[in-house]
Amino acid sequence: MPERKKMTLPMLFKKAQDGLPLTWLTCYDYPTAYLQDQAGVDMILVGDSLGMTMLGYDSTLPVTMDDMIRHTAAVRRGAPHAWVIGDMPYMSYQPSVETAIRNAGRFMAETGCDCVKLEGGAEMADRVAGIARAGIPVIGHLGLTPQSVSALGGFRLQGKSALQAKKILDDAKALEQAGAFCILLELVPDRLCQLITQRAKDCLIMSLGSGPHAHGQLLIYHDAFGLYPRFKPRMAKVFADAGAVIRAGLEDYVREVTEHTFPQPENWFGMPDEAYAELLQLLE
Repeated sequence: MPERKKMTLPMLFKKAQDGLPLTWLTCYDYPTAYLQDQAGVDMILVGDSLGMTMLGYDSTLPVTMDDMIRHTAAVRRGAPHAWVIGDMPYMSYQPSVETAIRNAGRFMAETGCDCVKLEGGAEMADRVAGIARAGIPVIGHLGLTPQSVSALGGFRLQGKSALQAKKILDDAKALEQAGAFCILLELVPDRLCQLITQRAKDCLIMSLGSGPHAHGQLLIYHDAFGLYPRFKPRMAKVFADAGAVIRAGLEDYVREVTEHTFPQPENWFGMPDEAYAELLQLLE
């Protein structure tokens, strides 16, 4: 198998222009990043969803910049070829443009990631513009934005009405004009996603539960592989139930240790008889 080349921004746009959908998964740790990189995943998002999938919180809000820096650096080490995105956590960019630029810079300098992502529409366009002017590629995020889930009324479809859909369309244009090279549409109707994709000029549109008419698809890794125990979103397909396999293996481990069938001689190391005899003499 030929050595994979490092994914670049021109390569992402070229693939989209050629009509090849981009593949995007979340990831939070080194070994999973290594597997995703080996599988040829184009883009990896170190999402603040790690607050729920990895840390067990009920939302993404408690996640800190230090959490994100640590996990993003681990993913970068495991995935040297994929395009790695650092997800800016709650209140790391909302307070001001200066705060947004400073924290985006931390991501780039301390983790080696390729770009950052932040949530929000026209109200965050100045943050997007500031980050882009600083030379940092930036992705926008519209539709269901988990950091604003309380204001949105919960984890639900966004843009069902014509007025709501028009707002998301306008927000997408505002983010593109501010300098976002990519926009994630999470949980919006498929035809709205199609309209935004058709109207985008120099911006990649990615879908998370928003239908097939985008430049590519994002899935939460833990949803796609049966690793999140609390719920399975409708938008996720379980490609392999790794959770069931791991659980069965854990049950086997507990049983074998309990029944004294593990470990076996091949699982431990011995000591020469003469060395053991000498040890006993030393103890005497």
